[in-house]
Amino acid sequence: MEYNGSHSTNSLSIESLMRPSSVAIIGVSTKSGTAGQVVLNNLVTGGYDGDIFLVGRSGGEIDGRPILSTIDELPLGVELAILVLPSAAVLDTVKACVQRRVKAAVCFASGFAEMGTAGRELQQHISDVARDGNLTLLGPNTVGYFNYVDAFYVMMVQLVLPPKLDPSAGPAIAVVAQSGGVGTHVAASLRSRGVPLSYMMTTGNEAQLSLAELIEFFAEDKHTGAVIVYAEQIRSATSFLTAVEHARRNGKGVVLLHPGRSQLSQEAAKSHTGALAGNHAAMQLITEYAGVVTVDSLEEAIDVGQLLLRYPEAPSGGLGLVTASGAICGLLQDYVEPLELDLPPLGEDQILALKEHLPDFLPPRNPLDLGTLFTYQPELIELGVRHVLADPKIGSLIISLAMPGPEASVNWLEHYLRGSGDSQKPAIFVMQNEDVPLAPAFVELAQQHGAVVMRSPERAVRALARFTRFGRSQKAVSPASLAAESRLPHFRLGQGPISEWRGKEVLSRLGVRVPDGALATGVDEALVIANRVGYPVVLKAQEATLAHKSEVGGVLLNIKDNSELCRAWSRIQDNVHRALPGLNLDGVLVETMNDHGLELVVGASRDSQWGPIIMVGLGGVWVEALGDVKLLPPGLPASAIVERLQTLKASKLLNGFRGSRPVDLQEVARVVSLVGRVMQERPEILEIDINPLVVYSEGQGAAALDALFICEDPASTPTQDVSQ
Repeated sequence: MEYNGSHSTNSLSIESLMRPSSVAIIGVSTKSGTAGQVVLNNLVTGGYDGDIFLVGRSGGEIDGRPILSTIDELPLGVELAILVLPSAAVLDTVKACVQRRVKAAVCFASGFAEMGTAGRELQQHISDVARDGNLTLLGPNTVGYFNYVDAFYVMMVQLVLPPKLDPSAGPAIAVVAQSGGVGTHVAASLRSRGVPLSYMMTTGNEAQLSLAELIEFFAEDKHTGAVIVYAEQIRSATSFLTAVEHARRNGKGVVLLHPGRSQLSQEAAKSHTGALAGNHAAMQLITEYAGVVTVDSLEEAIDVGQLLLRYPEAPSGGLGLVTASGAICGLLQDYVEPLELDLPPLGEDQILALKEHLPDFLPPRNPLDLGTLFTYQPELIELGVRHVLADPKIGSLIISLAMPGPEASVNWLEHYLRGSGDSQKPAIFVMQNEDVPLAPAFVELAQQHGAVVMRSPERAVRALARFTRFGRSQKAVSPASLAAESRLPHFRLGQGPISEWRGKEVLSRLGVRVPDGALATGVDEALVIANRVGYPVVLKAQEATLAHKSEVGGVLLNIKDNSELCRAWSRIQDNVHRALPGLNLDGVLVETMNDHGLELVVGASRDSQWGPIIMVGLGGVWVEALGDVKLLPPGLPASAIVERLQTLKASKLLNGFRGSRPVDLQEVARVVSLVGRVMQERPEILEIDINPLVVYSEGQGAAALDALFICEDPASTPTQDVSQ
């Protein structure tokens, strides 16, 4: 017979996972406490009222429900199969489910990709069978999921089941994680704050169903207002970013926590889900500029997720602080600076408005300290919050107060709510004494009005700093800030590393200044070039694989006349041949000596998954010694590039230091932008390195003193680029 379910499905039916009209639990036993019985109890206790079929080799019954001995006895078209089986039985079970036209399955078993090559191959085989059979597969190595909307809970551990979502609570957060432990932790933490949840999905190894498909589902789900993602690997950058864009178009933000900054973290992820390490810096950069709020900790994921649900528009202004403690004022001012957040002074209008209500010993400023006066005049909370939020330089606000008695806490919250009113600027009410439970009436009032309440001022500052950084990055790449540009002039490149002289020819064609000079293949030719460009000159040995010329004596500086050049020509040949016997030079680059300036580096590399990444920072030998660089996506406007340059540790050198003039940041930004465009338009280029780019005083431009291009075969398949 064929089961007539109530839902139509397609080849990837997430709906059949979330709200199936029929369920088969495969691998059950009559033995008490087994995984199959736990899954059954969770379904029944949650109130699931669809048809449930049980399958187990030993037969029998559980609570009056018969246990079928084979999958072949299932009716055709069951919507969801829950597999409580060891890994060795999964492949045959998936094949049998396909034969019975099961629409979706969830697999708890571990022992696949996380076990190495053999496990990865088995997992891929299972995925292929499921996909070819139009079976949507969640897992393996998942612990299950919660659908709070319908109170449908698929978990292999016995739970105190969470309540069903109250639709009147408004939009809720969906949590999707490649780790069951992280997913349940984030969900439980949000629930303890009274934040509504729509779904909590754990995807495990993602043999088929991935983060991207689930984000696509949440983007269209009417109950979901924001998504928190924990990913140990993003398997398809393009699919992930497409899903994020879909969610953002529908007004739903995405928060991403992705471990892997350290080698140890990458190894841990690999052993957990078989996730292969990617370029964490590239991932973080591209996802953030594409509209994902990337965070570095579980605390930030929870805090920023709560903010994003309540305030879909991220701030770009500074932080306003209202408190009753001078110590909190001092502490938070220490916190904001390393977080690249500021506490801007209040404008004159706000100062005058607050002066009418504050005594002389409480000056109207940011941070605003209300002292103890507000305990007798709680309306000062309302006034302070309203006027600080009204300042156009303020993008977000924290009010941080020590916890009073239950009645007073509710009164203070009421004044805060009146003060914040209809403002769309993110605001957090911090009720300190975080180890002391809040009064039930306070919690109820906060939930009723969607107030973001936290217990730690430090966490609140970190969350708003992260949220503000995201808002600023989005503002920098808004359509209004980007102008259309004509395509770059064509130039030819070979394969592999390209010699400096050829790289400089490309840069010159693109409009980047390089020192006057040319390649010489003999000493007579070198003399002609030197006399044309004028002494003093520099000689540089040229060969595509000779990346560090100075280390082998391949660079000779400040050559002043013809006779010195002849001696230098012989010396440079001897140096290179002594260090690298058998290396055949293209020739020697003869260039005019360049004027002194500030040495920067501008580089780019193409990540196989995330596309081109641009780097700019202090150059010359300092790039390796200090690592003072910033990573940027291609396509940023000049203003955003200059802003990022100002966050370098060496930014004082850019702006005039000890009598020097400010350098030409606009020209640096132009070169950075140009390198980004080259990487976008020429996918065969894998790396560009301009080091140093010597930048001169404001209005005087910059010059590339060295250049390296590395290319793949232009006829080969272009490297994936998701940055555009």
